Amino acid sequence: MGFRLTIEGQNETISLGMDNITTAHFKSDTPDDSNARATDLGSIMEVTGKIITPVDGEPDDTMKLAIWSQVSAEKADAYRNVILEVIAGDQVVRKVTFPNAFVVDYTEDFGHTEGIGTFNLFIKQKKDKNELVTIEGGYAAE
Repeated sequence: MGFRLTIEGQNETISLGMDNITTAHFKSDTPDDSNARATDLGSIMEVTGKIITPVDGEPDDTMKLAIWSQVSAEKADAYRNVILEVIAGDQVVRKVTFPNAFVVDYTEDFGHTEGIGTFNLFIKQKKDKNELVTIEGGYAAE
């Protein structure tokens, strides 16, 4: 199983693939203290992976993630279109799209024994645009 993550901003596209991403989580989040279906729905995505050193002039898209995490809320580029594809056996099992995603938390960890860093990206869909989240799957991967 593998993953593809595409993040489309105003001036750039961040693309992370099967070499980078190790795990992905999607969650529909409602209040835990509700006794009926709550109207307060949130959509959450968490992606973890490896920071791979770029070679031969390749772009470092994990560095672009770190830079996106620093964009202030007042700027339009804080919200981006995020597409996560879960791929198994040349089939797209899930394709989750957050058209107005923003970074809640972003961390990078490095150690001298691993030889590679790791990242953890935690994003949410803008709450007033939650109805625009799409979930697809069950078709051949490109």
